[in-house]
Amino acid sequence: MFSDPVFARRRLGQGAFRVLVTDTYGRQCAITSEHTLPVLEAAHIKPVALGGEHLVNNGLLLRSDIHTLFDRGYVTVTPDYTFRVSPRLDADWRNGKIYYQQNDRRINLPADAACQPDRRLLEWHMEEVFLK
Repeated sequence: MFSDPVFARRRLGQGAFRVLVTDTYGRQCAITSEHTLPVLEAAHIKPVALGGEHLVNNGLLLRSDIHTLFDRGYVTVTPDYTFRVSPRLDADWRNGKIYYQQNDRRINLPADAACQPDRRLLEWHMEEVFLK
């Protein structure tokens, strides 16, 4: 006798995560729409080292410079999918004009709602990583 089937989310490795996020975002940066593949990176909203998972809804496809700023807290994406730049970018570096031009813009989202960034993870990033 067999039990009922159980469905579980398959855990992805880093390589599979990158491919899935890249394809889910149509090979373009969620912020700038840049589509030059060598400069695009799959960013974790909540890093795996801090309990995040290699799931597409924990990912954003970002241009490498924006990914670096995201990981360091100088930029974030709000739970309503708006790109925000911290005032600390200018205060710390006296620069960042190209990023401030994108401030308060809605990001490009995957068409499939199930693949869109998890709002709770975006809230976590705003509260725990974003520099105020």
